[in-house]
Amino acid sequence: MPQRSIVVAGAGVFGTAIAQRLSWNSDNAITLYTIEEDVIADINTNHQNAKYFPGRHIHGDITATGDISCTYTADILFLAIPSKAIESFCHAIQPHTKEHMLVINLSKGLAEDGSFLVDLIPFARTGSLKGPTFAVEVMNGAPSGMTFGGSQRDYEEMKAVLHDTGITIDHSEDIRAVEFLSVLKNMYAIAMGIVSGRYNSPNVDFLLMTKAVNEMRRMLRLYSCDELTIFTYCGLGDLGLTALNDLSRNRTLGLLLGKGFSNDPKSSTVIEGLRTIKLLGEFVRSKQLEADFIVLNALYEMLYAEATLNDYFLTVLA
Repeated sequence: MPQRSIVVAGAGVFGTAIAQRLSWNSDNAITLYTIEEDVIADINTNHQNAKYFPGRHIHGDITATGDISCTYTADILFLAIPSKAIESFCHAIQPHTKEHMLVINLSKGLAEDGSFLVDLIPFARTGSLKGPTFAVEVMNGAPSGMTFGGSQRDYEEMKAVLHDTGITIDHSEDIRAVEFLSVLKNMYAIAMGIVSGRYNSPNVDFLLMTKAVNEMRRMLRLYSCDELTIFTYCGLGDLGLTALNDLSRNRTLGLLLGKGFSNDPKSSTVIEGLRTIKLLGEFVRSKQLEADFIVLNALYEMLYAEATLNDYFLTVLA
């Protein structure tokens, strides 16, 4: 049986980590596509990606390239490139690729206009793979869970692709719900970090986490997504990982805010949840739904209006 031709577009931390795990399955032939010439040379010559994982060995069967034509013969394409580049990248390769290639979005976020990234991918077979996965732990080989959003047929194929990789998947046919939850958990991780920074109390953490879960379900419903997807790896699993673990940048920002530090808008560090708070906060206010999204609205008022940190605590912990 011939190997599956798999291309992972993006050789940053998560692209490299997922390529490494996919290589554990001997039925997968892995190519890493990147525009970073130093990374290509390092992987092909030294079998490492010292830029993102210094000292870590990259499986010898993984090949790196900067030639975009590698996507033309791929059976499966994983997108681990910045969300703002997805639409242009996909449109550039779409006329040349196999008709039935499966495209899996690993990137998280919303498009600039607030639309879903998967709606910008011009392929007939499209899926989303999201879940509670820090890249370093994926790279280290830790057993991990993810949710596949897409058709039942493609879910069965993904189970075969991930066989022997130590990555377990569950499934939702609502691909938008899977995409949306990976966005929503970031802003609620900031909300959780704020209260942890002030109180350092499990009671307070889980008081707010319960409110966050309910607001995430309401937001899914508001966008006509399957709210039961909250109970998959990409829902409760990813929220717990991002909101309760100090490796999370969004939680860390919340911790700093909760201790009284100001958010620096000039910071070069990308905090995914900040743009989501602004975008969805304005959406909720335009619909006059502030009472249904108390935590989100309190975050918005503290970060983008005139509310104080104490106003935030009085609102979300009431």
